[in-house]
Amino acid sequence: MADRRAETTRESRRMLIDAASALFVEKGYQQTTFADVAQRSGISRGSIPWHFGNKEGLLAAVLDQASEALLEASDDADAAESPQAYDLVAQAKRFTMARTSLLFVTLYVEAVNPASPIHDKYVALHERLRQSTKRWIERFVRLPETMTADGLATVLVGAAIGIHVQSAMAPDRIDIDRAIDQLGELLKPLVVEPETDR
Repeated sequence: MADRRAETTRESRRMLIDAASALFVEKGYQQTTFADVAQRSGISRGSIPWHFGNKEGLLAAVLDQASEALLEASDDADAAESPQAYDLVAQAKRFTMARTSLLFVTLYVEAVNPASPIHDKYVALHERLRQSTKRWIERFVRLPETMTADGLATVLVGAAIGIHVQSAMAPDRIDIDRAIDQLGELLKPLVVEPETDR
């Protein structure tokens, strides 16, 4: 019985987060109300503060769930045996094709405020993305003397985020796949296969 209750609780929490995620993209965080989330999820409005405390708690839970998928893909860089095993460009395209990318762009406005409950989470997310990209660069990229792995990681993560932002603002004018492919073409001449023992 306890297991059944716990499963119901997890499912209700997931449905509320999914509903809030969609509404934050459609209406924005500030304009979304508990009543909106309850109606979209089919779960009572009173359950929301029970699960998350307040609207800021719901916002943090939405970001946590969205971050998991992105960071899981990013962490694959550490396990790569070759540049092809962890294709930075392919990962970026998979991310942009998900609704998650639009959610991150939408919540960015909220996150830039240092007082926001998700500000520190965004800072940590960007830092982890830069660090995993830096590790990939250190393993698979031959850098010119004028470049550093830290610098290039910052540029690549910034470019990917910038493409997302432009697409969110003008989806009919920005072809995300093509833009990400162009970023990959810029990077390709620097990528080398690791030496193998013979």
